[in-house]
Amino acid sequence: MKTPRWAAGLVALGLILAACGAQQATSTGGADGDGESAERDMRIVVVTHGQASDPFWSVVVNGVNQARDDLGIEVEYNAPQGDDFDVVAMAQLIDTAVASEPDGLVISNPDPSGLEAAIQGALDAGIPVLSINSGSDVYADLGLLTHIGQTEFEAGVGAGERMAAAGVTNTLCVNQEVGNVALDLRCQGFAEGLGGIPSRVVAVDLSDATGAQAGIQAELAGDPTIDGILTLGPTGAAPALLALEGNDAVQLATFDLSPEVLTAIDEGRMLFAIDQQQYLQGYLGVSVMALYVQYGLLPGGGDIIRTGPGFVTPDNAAQVIELSSEGIR
Repeated sequence: MKTPRWAAGLVALGLILAACGAQQATSTGGADGDGESAERDMRIVVVTHGQASDPFWSVVVNGVNQARDDLGIEVEYNAPQGDDFDVVAMAQLIDTAVASEPDGLVISNPDPSGLEAAIQGALDAGIPVLSINSGSDVYADLGLLTHIGQTEFEAGVGAGERMAAAGVTNTLCVNQEVGNVALDLRCQGFAEGLGGIPSRVVAVDLSDATGAQAGIQAELAGDPTIDGILTLGPTGAAPALLALEGNDAVQLATFDLSPEVLTAIDEGRMLFAIDQQQYLQGYLGVSVMALYVQYGLLPGGGDIIRTGPGFVTPDNAAQVIELSSEGIR
């Protein structure tokens, strides 16, 4: 029997994951009973809350597309239209995906309560589901195979510890999607990591970048003792950088990478960025699902597959910039 290209690719991926120390646990419903490759096409649907045009999510999509190409399978990527966080639209996209009867479903889960019914609909239909990026704290309770990403609270703690070590005394956590559980956890972890240093959450609307910049400037004008700001993504970092032009008294850091963020770090205008390696989230999300669908294999036995956090600082920013230009970091 001729082995399909994508089946050979999955074997190679399995060997790589095993070599990295990941344990593979066999479960029912993936491979054929005789263990041979299934002679059929495979289609995986990815539904997230992030548009491919977003500088962060475009890298996730690059990882998704590379896995698709490497494995030679069919993969669809969908996200709500528009700039606003829209959990209703995302739930509808999951429902639509379920109706199309894919072999597997990969999702982000920024609002577990808002997406629970749609996720359960997929599971009831016998479609395996795993989460990437957001939802690390609830994936097991919801019955998902695994989660691929970073644990957001712990990443926030690391940010707070680094900010405290830099000597800040009063901070803001700028949240562009209050109610997005992953982002809320980042701010909560940040406050924890600061170890008693004051931190206040400030909501901004990034669909109005000028308004977001003005809002940050108003916070600084209202409290001149603020000397540390954490933003929760590159789109939040951009107005913060503008708000801090000419102001060297405030330390700025952010979650996630973009060319603008990396340049700011390299030039010393930003303290650090937290790198959750979102390319891996897209690539491994598709690849791990394909391994499960074809062979019933699950790296890590269902435990979280961590892609971060890592920290990009002025010491290593230059070496990351080239990969960012290639859409990998």
